[in-house]
Amino acid sequence: MIDATALDFDKSGGLIPVVVQDAATLQVLTLAYMDRAALDETITSKEATFFSRSRGGRWRKGEISGDRLHVVSITPDCDGDALVLKVRPVGNACHLNRISCFGDEDAPGLGRIARLEATIAARAAADPSESWTARLLSEGPKRAAQKVGEEGVETALAGAAGPDTELASEAADLVYHLLVLLRARNMVFQDVLDVLAQRAEAARQTDGPPGT
Repeated sequence: MIDATALDFDKSGGLIPVVVQDAATLQVLTLAYMDRAALDETITSKEATFFSRSRGGRWRKGEISGDRLHVVSITPDCDGDALVLKVRPVGNACHLNRISCFGDEDAPGLGRIARLEATIAARAAADPSESWTARLLSEGPKRAAQKVGEEGVETALAGAAGPDTELASEAADLVYHLLVLLRARNMVFQDVLDVLAQRAEAARQTDGPPGT
């Protein structure tokens, strides 16, 4: 996962700052610290373990609250003296029972897509008579695809002649139904992002570096 021997723990007196980020939404959840032992425990357990400066020792997130952080990746910065920890949170990251230690705001920007995707996945198990999402999923991909087509037309019409508020509302409906369709096909939005990344890389390879 990471070469701990390449990190510089001495620069900050044996500790290294760790930015903890939700792997799905990319929301910053908290800032913590690790010593070498805490990092080793994190790598072994695959659960975020830190060094508490107030307690003067290591602690694994969730030992008391049950709100755990399952590690997806650990990435050092260019100097090897700071880390980004991407995690799948179970519960809240903040001790004040908030998603993030940095305010009450939920996942910003495109992180809202991942949060909506998680909600759709949760609603899949709901009663179809009580949840529109569950109903769509129970009717299969063709029904979800039909709704994407309908919402696509409505979005296009709003874009051609409607006010900005209408276009934004119709586009939101389109995105929601697209995510439902992806879920019905056992896909996720990351599959779409992967295609965009591949296309961007192909374009970069074709264009070449600046000045060529």
